[in-house]
Amino acid sequence: MDERGIKDSLIAGEQERLCELVRGALEDGDSAKAILDVMIEGMSVVGDRFQRKEIFIPEVLLSARAMTSATDILKPILAKSGSKPFGKVIIGTVLGDLHDIGKNIVGMMLEGNGFEVINLGRDVAPEKFVETAKESGARVIGLSSLVTTSMPQMRRTIDLLRQEGLDGSVAVMVGGAPVTQEFADSIGADGYADDAPGAVQKAKEFLQVEQ
Repeated sequence: MDERGIKDSLIAGEQERLCELVRGALEDGDSAKAILDVMIEGMSVVGDRFQRKEIFIPEVLLSARAMTSATDILKPILAKSGSKPFGKVIIGTVLGDLHDIGKNIVGMMLEGNGFEVINLGRDVAPEKFVETAKESGARVIGLSSLVTTSMPQMRRTIDLLRQEGLDGSVAVMVGGAPVTQEFADSIGADGYADDAPGAVQKAKEFLQVEQ
């Protein structure tokens, strides 16, 4: 397996080259799990560089899209081998907000780090988050908001989870431009992330994934 090539093409967001290298590695007999592990290492580099402001959202988005395409090649093989994701994470932009670029980057970064993501889209009602948590068994919900008028929906979602008795089994992280750690604390959120790598880190903490 050309580990260096896989990492470099992923970090550079070279989707076609990455997919070619992944197919080549499979043809050479490398396991889908081993290939995925190398890509996860590459995405960790992307996350670190983003947090250090060495790269920005457009570069992260290219890497995440490349990762998603390459992972799609591996998914059927991983499913047959019985390989399971670290856990399920529900994400969505809350009711009253139609912004989803940042939320989608979070979703792709989570998938790139070995999580199964249930992306509910935008303008999502609290009831939908709770219903999906019950049906899927997901233990983490990520709530996104980019406009202040929609932020109260985060509190409504957390309150509804408590009413349904899920607050002990489902962790909630919140994020978005107007959201702060102080706001997250005030509504009883389990965590706050100000960017996609931070959301991945929180999900790993919630699901006790080894760092």
